[in-house]
Amino acid sequence: MTAGAGRAARAAAHGAVAAVDLGATSGRVMHAQVGPDTLELTEAARFLNTPVRVWEGDGTGLHWDVTGLYASILEGLGTVARAEPDLASIGIDSWAVDYGLIGSGRLLGEPYHYRDDRTERGVELVHAAVDPAELYREGGLQFLPFNSLYQLTVDRERGALDAADRFLLVPDLIAYWLTGEEHAERTNASTTGLLAADGAWNDTLIRRLGLPRDRFAPLVDAGTRTGGLLPALASELPFAGAGPAVTAVGSHDTASAVVAVPMDAARAAYISCGTWGLVGVELEHRVLTEESRAANFTNEGGVDGRVRYLHNVMGLWLLSESLREWQRRGLHVTLETLLGEAAALPRPTELFDAEDPRFLAPGDLPSRIADWFAERGMLAPASPAGIVRVIIESLAEAFANTVRRAAGLSGVPVETIHIVGGGARNAMLCQATADRSGLPVLAGPVEATALGNALVQARAVGLVSGDLESLRALVARHYAPTRYEPTGRVVA
Repeated sequence: MTAGAGRAARAAAHGAVAAVDLGATSGRVMHAQVGPDTLELTEAARFLNTPVRVWEGDGTGLHWDVTGLYASILEGLGTVARAEPDLASIGIDSWAVDYGLIGSGRLLGEPYHYRDDRTERGVELVHAAVDPAELYREGGLQFLPFNSLYQLTVDRERGALDAADRFLLVPDLIAYWLTGEEHAERTNASTTGLLAADGAWNDTLIRRLGLPRDRFAPLVDAGTRTGGLLPALASELPFAGAGPAVTAVGSHDTASAVVAVPMDAARAAYISCGTWGLVGVELEHRVLTEESRAANFTNEGGVDGRVRYLHNVMGLWLLSESLREWQRRGLHVTLETLLGEAAALPRPTELFDAEDPRFLAPGDLPSRIADWFAERGMLAPASPAGIVRVIIESLAEAFANTVRRAAGLSGVPVETIHIVGGGARNAMLCQATADRSGLPVLAGPVEATALGNALVQARAVGLVSGDLESLRALVARHYAPTRYEPTGRVVA
């Protein structure tokens, strides 16, 4: 075989997809080459995701700048198109629970941010209609005050649903703008609290909450081709012909991330660690016991019908929001510098509860942490580096405790913890989690969400084949994790 023929054979063995991955603080468009022996990511665009607080007549509301995100996505897709005009597919994932309302084909205002305090009223309304224990038996979801059913019930009370024809979760909204097709991808829809045990919309619960059933889009599974690019976009973006298909992926970002965790699901726990730390195990069936509800564990949909049995821990939000506060005060600090200073400090003997609801809202988290300690007659760390260290150790303790609870409630004999996402870069957090859990931690890949997104697309368009275990084996061959033993020693 000549050198040219060899290159042609290798090129024919793989193809390209674009993974749009929207996180709660930033977004990215990734250009992925995927094949049976190929898995490569190139960043085409990265952009901030900054919420906007606006006056609404009787107070302020916190919203996502989703139209700004869409503009950045199109710019990133343009970059991909110039490099890969024959792109096979585009897939979109994002954070869960938030949605846009569509009326007469148009977005009726920027979507609310899940940290907006209007959700408190939603909890009152829903729990007055349906007992929380019954909600858990129906949907199996961890109680979080911003779950979609609470938000939708507030919108119903305010009349916001009257002018709407649909509500579309954020990834489905982006897909609608790309294709003109309305759908609800099932893994993300499972976070609304409004799916029944069979994976269909729970018509009985929807009716009891007084929500209009016709606002719910048809459900599709990850791996479904949901449409082609609208003609106007196909002519604007320099793709060949009509352009790529848009494929539904595990559109809840954690669902995509779990696809790319190189784990033996029968013996491992995962932590998808970004703004939130999603800590859990993968199961075949939901756990709906009263003990599970009391522990506030959730049963969310995974790709290929798997169950993501997990608990939300506050995550790296505690670091990023603290850093923003120090910078607002005029301190010239960076996270990298603070992590270096924190590593030189002794391990704190007193920790705070990283899951305390006071840490959910934006604002002055360092002062709230100090208040938590003061209320218990303890001294909080005085320096930013000290606060960073106690945040790391408190998060690690929360992660370790949650892994133990997940194992006990599910029956999975956890022998290894996998950390993926941005937290995999944080060596101090990974080592502290290993030390506090007594289990080895395997860190990486960092871009697990984009990889899982790309792999589901690639399988749907025929670039790869196999079950989740086959996809994970491909990840393991190309992205070797860093191993942290519970001894204070890092093993590469």
